[in-house]
Amino acid sequence: MSDRVAMLRGDTVYRVHWMPGSDVLVGVCHCGAERHSEDPVRLWDWLLAHPVGHEPPAAGSSPEVDRDPVGARG
Repeated sequence: MSDRVAMLRGDTVYRVHWMPGSDVLVGVCHCGAERHSEDPVRLWDWLLAHPVGHEPPAAGSSPEVDRDPVGARG
């Protein structure tokens, strides 16, 4: 694999993946913590608040899920 397509690494790299066929985004912190959300703003707020609000996942645990639908907040 060339350096141009190699995946970035480091303690300031965050990833947001879209789950095809849904409105769900998956945020992945550089520490390995994950969260699912339909709201990209809340997901980025969570990612950028590191380390407040999340810890690396425990072995065998599932990712945290943010289930508030977009537009449901007041």
